[in-house]
Amino acid sequence: MQELDYIKMGARIRQLRKINGWSQEELAKKCGISMTFMGHIERGTRRMSLDTFASMCMELQANADVLLWGSVQPSDSVMQKTWGETDVRENDSYSMYIRIMKSVADIMKSEGTERKSCEGIETVAVRKEQG
Repeated sequence: MQELDYIKMGARIRQLRKINGWSQEELAKKCGISMTFMGHIERGTRRMSLDTFASMCMELQANADVLLWGSVQPSDSVMQKTWGETDVRENDSYSMYIRIMKSVADIMKSEGTERKSCEGIETVAVRKEQG
């Protein structure tokens, strides 16, 4: 299982924040956290809750995989088809983590998506339909 690198994840968050032209204070306010905590997240010295992570994805209009890993990761079903893997342990922590992240992605996709590239980081922008 791949380990999360919180320093790299924080750097990706910082990069997307700057692309949007926001200060740490502005993004922190949008996500409902303190500016101090925002700084810790960007430096990778503190871990955020799943709620804060989901808010961060929504505000930055970023795919969860991009923030976590730096690129979109294939789903379990794609990996199973690719490698013929049939033994998936439903109760291990990695499978639970994947299910949670898929749920976050589904929430983000519920309003429609549009792919864009931001200085080498692929993001998924959530576009609200105007009606």
